[in-house]
Amino acid sequence: MYIKKLPQEPIVQLFNAILSLQTKEECAAFFDDLCTMNEIKAFVQRLEVARLLKEGNTYIDIQIETNASSSTITRVKKLLDYGSNGYQTVLKSIETSVKS
Repeated sequence: MYIKKLPQEPIVQLFNAILSLQTKEECAAFFDDLCTMNEIKAFVQRLEVARLLKEGNTYIDIQIETNASSSTITRVKKLLDYGSNGYQTVLKSIETSVKS
């Protein structure tokens, strides 16, 4: 949704960089260099909010468990319902890898 509004060459370069990572250690090192601690915390929080929403947890329970604001939870819910299916794809992949 928003990504299409950005210059595509740098976006493709970023995506290719992420896709080139082969281990969790490489991924951790790259994101450690790329992002601030607060940015990483925000990514982690949003993904956890998405997982908890998908499991059917209430907003109050999610706020208590993640310390996410109601606006963050609402935004993630909106993207789960009407976004580009990114959360669903990742959550399904995580669920599959945990079961394996």
